[in-house]
Amino acid sequence: MKSVVSLAVLGVALATRPAPAQQVTATIDAQVAGRFAALALSCVRKEYPNKISHILNSPEDVRAPQALTPAFYGCYDWHSSVHGHWLLARLIRTFPSAPFATDAMTALKANLTPVRITGEVAYLNTAGREDFERPYGLAWLLQLATELRDTPGADAAALSSALEPLAAAVVERLKGWLPKLAYPIRGGEHSQTAFAFGLILDYARRSDPALAAMVIARLREFHLADRDCPITYEPSGQDFLSPCLAEADVMRRILAPNEFATWLTVFLPRIPTSESDTWLPIGVVTDKTDGKLAHLDGLNLSRAWMLEGIAAGLPPGDPRRPALLAAARTHAASGLTAVTGEHYAGGHWLGSFATYLTTRRGIGQQR
Repeated sequence: MKSVVSLAVLGVALATRPAPAQQVTATIDAQVAGRFAALALSCVRKEYPNKISHILNSPEDVRAPQALTPAFYGCYDWHSSVHGHWLLARLIRTFPSAPFATDAMTALKANLTPVRITGEVAYLNTAGREDFERPYGLAWLLQLATELRDTPGADAAALSSALEPLAAAVVERLKGWLPKLAYPIRGGEHSQTAFAFGLILDYARRSDPALAAMVIARLREFHLADRDCPITYEPSGQDFLSPCLAEADVMRRILAPNEFATWLTVFLPRIPTSESDTWLPIGVVTDKTDGKLAHLDGLNLSRAWMLEGIAAGLPPGDPRRPALLAAARTHAASGLTAVTGEHYAGGHWLGSFATYLTTRRGIGQQR
């Protein structure tokens, strides 16, 4: 029988003793999902405080966030609003009969209307905004489109249809950018390409094979020859994504297990073959009210799903799987305890990362 411990705040089930290689790091029930949903519901229509990334072309561009981006104006910034909407869509799909599902669908219907999405397309396509939310926010927009497309029911279908013009504009923007991108972006924040390319692939493999082919070609060109990633240099002080683990997690999406295993040996040669989590210490947040320092709570969550994804991409008997999953469990435990909403610095976005981890959204999204 699996041994679990309830996290003090969330009640997320986590393994507390050595687990078989296939075991997941964390699972949630409808009650905990409701807590995550409440975080998004509290902010997707909360306009202020707001951090906008906005090019002013004229005095007329000095406007309130909702006037600029009429669908995704909440949750402090555009990309957090987008993945807050994704959180609601994901949890509706995962727990369609849960008490929060009605409120979640109401919130999606209020913001994802054809008129509001038309405003978003106009904003995106205005001159001078060529790099707006590229690639992180654009990738999450396509992940939202993927979730709505895959959710059954007339309401989700209507939302998917309403969002489609913006998804098409994003795809066009990415297709114009990818051929010009000469190098990968290896940072630990929004500009990173590895994580964004994984989200984009989820959308493109079913909706736009040409975009998928472009992303895969870029990944192979950028990363097949990479070696000795300096993971001991991580994390930087405000990372929420691991450069090394994100790269490995996206490469397992495009390589067959044996090919990936060989590549990983060269790329991260010091992954242990014992069931140990000490090879990758968790990120420590010293001030949860500081939005940048609080990024490290998100790093622990994203590391957990990336470690689990890397393990899933390896052949079943690979001796590195126990160490990868042991580190995933440790990072999940730390990251999930931070998803409380006590401080808006983390409350406006950590629920999305917790949902991505605990619903295992990225697992199986490969090849």
